[in-house]
Amino acid sequence: MSTGSGDEYAIVFAPAGAYIRGFDHESLMSPYASVKPKPRPWPGVLDDVPEAFRTYVEEPAFADADGTPFVTACLWRTTEDTSWRTGGIDFPDAPDPDGSGFLFELLTDRSSEAYQEFAVSVREVPVDLDAVRHVLSLRPLTDELVALLAPGLTLSGLGGDIAAIDCPAGPLKRRSPAPRQGAGLRKGRGAGGLRAPPPCAARRRGRCAPR
Repeated sequence: MSTGSGDEYAIVFAPAGAYIRGFDHESLMSPYASVKPKPRPWPGVLDDVPEAFRTYVEEPAFADADGTPFVTACLWRTTEDTSWRTGGIDFPDAPDPDGSGFLFELLTDRSSEAYQEFAVSVREVPVDLDAVRHVLSLRPLTDELVALLAPGLTLSGLGGDIAAIDCPAGPLKRRSPAPRQGAGLRKGRGAGGLRAPPPCAARRRGRCAPR
């Protein structure tokens, strides 16, 4: 999940259990809060991650081009654990120092109202509650819904994002190709173009994080 403003989190479900990584780009615990001698995760955040999850600590998709992990909060739970675990961390004296309260709030409150409030805080524009309910209920996206949530965007323009998150979507509206000069149209078919592929299976704050 990315807010589009530099904050993000990822959840990995693996045979060994589950691993959660969060990055609050304004946190005092950001690797970029102090870049001397070089950016590095806050002590303790990743130090105690068990070997079963170390590959996700080193996952390139969770790091910048130099290999610095985008992380301020990390927790995990193996199939043998009875509760979630974190590293031994000396937290700075600040509200929500690692950003976990902000980042993971929607994991504990799954209501449409909670997501609407979150989206309004991130986008700083009104967000239609019924549209949020439509998306959270996994009903197919439509051009009308996309226009309601993000004026200026289209369903076809979100093709890559829709595929990436495996989101249900209605048929994409595509412009019909112009008929070749001299070519007639088959009776009863009109000038429609190719049909769209079937529906798929089933970004709080202003600064951008250093990327």
